Parts: sequence; structure tokens; C-alpha cells
Amino acid sequence: MKQLSKALRKEDISQHVTYEFQELPEKVIQFGEGNFLRGFIDWMIHEMNKQGLFNGKVVAIQPTPHGKVVPKLNKQDSLYTVALRGIGNGKVVESNEIISSISRGINPYTDWSEVLKVAESSDIQFMFSNTTEAGLTYSKEEYSTESAPLSFPGKVTAFLHHRYKVMNASPDAGMVIIPCELVEGNGDLLKELVIKIANDWELSSEFIQWVESENQFCNTLVDRIVTGYPKDNIEEFQNLLGYEDILLTAGEPYHMFAIEAGEEVAERIPFHKAGLNVKWGDVTPFRELKVRLLNGPHTMMFAACYLSGADTVLEAMEDNDLVAFVKQGLYEEILPTVKMEEAEKNSFVDSVIERFLNPYNRHFLADIGMNAVYKFKSRLIPSLLDYQQLNNKLPRSIIFSLAALIVYYRPDRKEGEFLVGKRGDIEYTIRDNKEAITVFSKVWSQFDNKPESVKTLVEKVLTQSELWGMNLTTIDSLVELVVFDVSNILDLGMKESLKQITHVKS
Repeated sequence: MKQLSKALRKEDISQHVTYEFQELPEKVIQFGEGNFLRGFIDWMIHEMNKQGLFNGKVVAIQPTPHGKVVPKLNKQDSLYTVALRGIGNGKVVESNEIISSISRGINPYTDWSEVLKVAESSDIQFMFSNTTEAGLTYSKEEYSTESAPLSFPGKVTAFLHHRYKVMNASPDAGMVIIPCELVEGNGDLLKELVIKIANDWELSSEFIQWVESENQFCNTLVDRIVTGYPKDNIEEFQNLLGYEDILLTAGEPYHMFAIEAGEEVAERIPFHKAGLNVKWGDVTPFRELKVRLLNGPHTMMFAACYLSGADTVLEAMEDNDLVAFVKQGLYEEILPTVKMEEAEKNSFVDSVIERFLNPYNRHFLADIGMNAVYKFKSRLIPSLLDYQQLNNKLPRSIIFSLAALIVYYRPDRKEGEFLVGKRGDIEYTIRDNKEAITVFSKVWSQFDNKPESVKTLVEKVLTQSELWGMNLTTIDSLVELVVFDVSNILDLGMKESLKQITHVKS
């Protein structure tokens, strides 16, 4: 693309790109206009439009009263750039593309009537959202046809009710609703919230029946790292692109979208036909795939690798000893426990390694360590138990990662609601819920640095069923192994201890 004017505007680039500026009907209403939706859903719709497979645009609704994206969207004619950086299929990917799938942005707190006009359109067929986990919650609020409800489920209820009335309860007015919030059963939950709010507002039983029978709420699983506006190297991007884009959105090439819907929906919005990695049907196996093979290794590596001197996932993967530990846990201990067709899970695990090696993504291990106790419980204990059942022994890397977590949670001091640990002279914040902070603060305060005290400390931690979902001391040989590892870590240091339990060649 040749040098353009400073701002990204339609009149400046229309002569260079043709497909972006077709007049297409608005088919999607989207609650949320942040980095993830623009770098994931809207990018996907753009890819379909390029191939003539969907031919529809998105109306983006600002989710909170203090949002800042809609004015920027409208300033740039709803155009923005998605910059993908990383490794895909063994090759370095560096792509930049102007995305044109959004038609306009609306602030519902100042233009609620405009949102209701969207509800009146027969072209609108789909609803997407990403209002974060906090958005998929219930709050009691008053109903008014003149102003937007504050909550996301309230807006959905009001939108559907207006559509129901204007379209005379037509079955054809029903919508396919596809939430992208990272909540298990997100579609089912949103449906429950809409019905609860409809009852709060004393809307008719006929409307509630229409919501249940004519609208499809789809459970989903989304997977792509979208880092957003690259402020640290924005000048480099602007020089490369030749224009200024205040909504430039950076992300990784990898993407996966699992949608619990059938063939009829898949034909109406055919992501898969555009070559996109979209899975239709039950999302459960793909959730397990992601939780075990992506999230699990993240949690397994964070404490051991951080206390070995690495700050990011990439730094860990570039260290021969640390990558041996990661690969041993991933390939030998976690992968065999995943119940899915071999080709599917092997392809996914290969993509995980590529993502870990992404040179453009500074994924900090200390950030992965936030709420690590819950993450260990949900991401690694199921693999630990399954591995034990399959092999009649314990998974060595996972057990070591538990010992590393215990040492990582050793506080140097307390600061507010959190603990502060130390890696040499470097301080790090131990961020977890109150229960976990209380337990680790107490057990470490009673530790007297004597070798015989390690067993007492480990037993006190592992008996906490409220932290781990079970009393981990009931697992045969687990206490002995964790005591051995914690003792080694305290005596020899993290990295030397880690090297003793790995055998995978990097």
C-alpha cells in the first residue's frame, strides 16, 4: 500500500482497496467494540465478506457509559487495521489488513433509540458480545423504553422485546445469539439472565415463550490472543503502514472458535467456508482441549520458570532446561489424558508450541500466575488424576509445578490484600483470593527453615480442600514427592531442582 494521508479514512484508501467499501446490509448487532471482538469476530466477518460468503456488516454497541472506542470508530469511518504477528504452520507471520466489517458504532446511553431502530431491521440476524465475565451477571434495574439498561443482559432483553413487538411476535424475528465471554455455558447463562430480567420487568409470558422458542443462544469457546493497540512500538507500525490508525489492533495468527450450533446456523454464517478455524457442535471437547493443553501448561510453567529467571513464556521456551520441563509435562503427562481424536489434539498441541514461541507476544509469567491456585485446581489437577489412573504413578512435571507454586507463594512481606515475594532482589506480587492468601501467609509464617518443617508446611497446604477442590494428601505418594521437590528447591534453587526431574531433550 502506498503512503497515505496521516489519518485512516475511507476517502484516502478506497482507490487502493475495493472489497472493503461495498454497500452491505447490517446483519449483526454486537455488544462490545473492544480489541478482542475487533481482532476476532469482526476480523472473521471481514474474511467472509472478502470471499462473498456472508455479505453483511456489524453494528457495534458501546457496552459501558464510559467507553472510548465508538467515537474513534466513527472518526475513522469504522475502519481499523488488524496486525497479526507470530508463527503459523512453522512460518513467521506478519500481516496487516484494514478491516471494514463494522458499519458504525452506537453509544446506547446517548442514542438508545438508534439501537432500537436496529432491532426493527429484518436484516439483523445475529448478535455477538464480549462484555467480559462481569458482563454476564444479574443486576436488578428498572425498565424504560426511553433509555438503555445499564447491564448487558438488560440491553439484550430490551432489544429483543422491542423487536418482538415491532415484528408482531414473528418466529422469523428470532435471532442467533453468540456470546464470546469467557464463561462456561455462556449462551445458556445469557438466556437465563434474559428470562429472569423479563420476569422482573413483568413482560408477557408470550414474549418469554418467544425468547425461548424462536431465539437460539449458543454456548461458545473463543481462543486468540489479541494484545490490542501496540503503544510501545506504534511509530514502527505507522511508518510501515503509511497512516495513523488510532484503533490499530495487534494479535496472534492462531484462532479457534467453537460454537454450539447446528448446520442451519453454520450455513447462514459460514465461517468455516472462509477457511477459518471454526468448530460447530458441542464445545465441551474443545474447552477441555484448550484448558488442558494451553491453559494447563501455562499454569504448570509459570512459577518454575519465573523462579528460574525467565520473565516471559518466550524466554522460558528459549531456555534448554526450561523448555525440556515444559515439553515433558505437555507431551508426556497432559496430552495423553485428553480424550479427543489424535489428529485434532496433536494439531492443537503443535499450535500451542508455536504460540509459546511467538516472538511478538510478551506474555509475562507473573501475569499468568494471577489466581494460580484456582488455575491449578481447574487446569492441572484433572490431568494429574487422569495420568495417575492411566499409569499408576504421578506425573513428575505437574507435581514439580505444584511444589514450585508453593515456593512462589512464599511471602517476603504483605502489601494490602496481597503478598509480595522475592526472586533474588526482584519483588513480585502474589495475587490471589483471600482464602489462598490467608493460607499461604499463615503456613509460611510458621516455617522455621528446618528440613523437617517442609513436610509440615506441605501437608498444611495440601489438606486445604477449599483451595484445591479436594484434600490432595489423599493421593498416594503425592505428599512425599512434593516434600522432596520443595526441599530441593529451597536447598538447590529452582532451576537446579527442575533439571533433576526432566529428561525430554529440547
